[in-house]
Amino acid sequence: MKYLFKFIFIFFCSSLSTGQIPSYYQNINLNLTGDQLKNELSSLITTTHQNLIEYTSSNSIDTWDIVKSSDVFALDTSKVLLVYGYNDNDATVENDRTRAKSLSCHTSSCFGLWNREHVFPKSLASPNLVTNFPGAGTDVHNLRACDYSTNASRSNKKFDAGNGNSSSNNQGNWYPGDEWKGDVARIIMYMYLRYPNQCEPTNVGIGTQLFSPNGDMPDVFLNWNSSDPVSEFEETRNNSIANVQGNRNPFIDNPYLATLIWNGPAAEDKWASANSTKDYEDENFEVLINSLNNEIIIENLDLNTLLSLELINMKGQIIKFSKNFILRTPDLASGIYLIKITTKHGSYLRKISLN
Repeated sequence: MKYLFKFIFIFFCSSLSTGQIPSYYQNINLNLTGDQLKNELSSLITTTHQNLIEYTSSNSIDTWDIVKSSDVFALDTSKVLLVYGYNDNDATVENDRTRAKSLSCHTSSCFGLWNREHVFPKSLASPNLVTNFPGAGTDVHNLRACDYSTNASRSNKKFDAGNGNSSSNNQGNWYPGDEWKGDVARIIMYMYLRYPNQCEPTNVGIGTQLFSPNGDMPDVFLNWNSSDPVSEFEETRNNSIANVQGNRNPFIDNPYLATLIWNGPAAEDKWASANSTKDYEDENFEVLINSLNNEIIIENLDLNTLLSLELINMKGQIIKFSKNFILRTPDLASGIYLIKITTKHGSYLRKISLN
């Protein structure tokens, strides 16, 4: 006889508020998901990228000029914010979080100065990103102000999961730091859509690609995009670069676009259900725990609505993930867990007990 528990979750969403979708996206079909949405956004940010910027120039605006404006520190506009930085209050300059705009590096000796970090490293693109003429290598969406020594330490290390401040791990990979991991993820996603054949995320991110249907987006970037929401600095920076280049980073405007394209943990939805223009009827579905077959089953939910199921332990760790209605749990200890059900309408979290 099957040992079966049933939980009925009813969620009321009829009063869902909708965020304002920028006019930049007025011709995008936001009812699309997956590759169809990815391709539309890719076309948009390519066709609107009207101004290619010189990397360094004495005769016209160049990337130095833009970064000094786009990466300005809001609390002191004489400074830029340094990616991967975290401490302005110790004697170590390499970990500085801000630095005077005037201390930019234009010589061979740059200790204590800042330069331009290619978040998607030049050498990990195929072909390599180059800076001797305007193009992918001079796209300012991919350039961040960075301490010279930290930039050298990061070099072309691939991004890897971690926690705390920026650092290299024992495998020789790079963790950008808790403050910057979402920024990095959204830049990598932008570069993939803007230069899809040259800047593949799997060339710069370590780990599995279980979330994305085509295996083209490392899970680490989807996790970072979800766990580190867009900052006001990112929004201001996106606007500043768009005013010069003409195109925007869609994943800063709405991180949830990444969820619609590649699945994974639900990111912040700044447009409140980007792929619909109407309120939703009540979600009414059931969660069944089948202890005999070691399964958690979701019933009464449209397959086209479900994005993911996640089983989370009480430490907050995702221990099981599925993109269909069933989570298999043969190797789990008895105890209390959280199940997170992510649909195109939102995310729902409940405690369950496994025996």
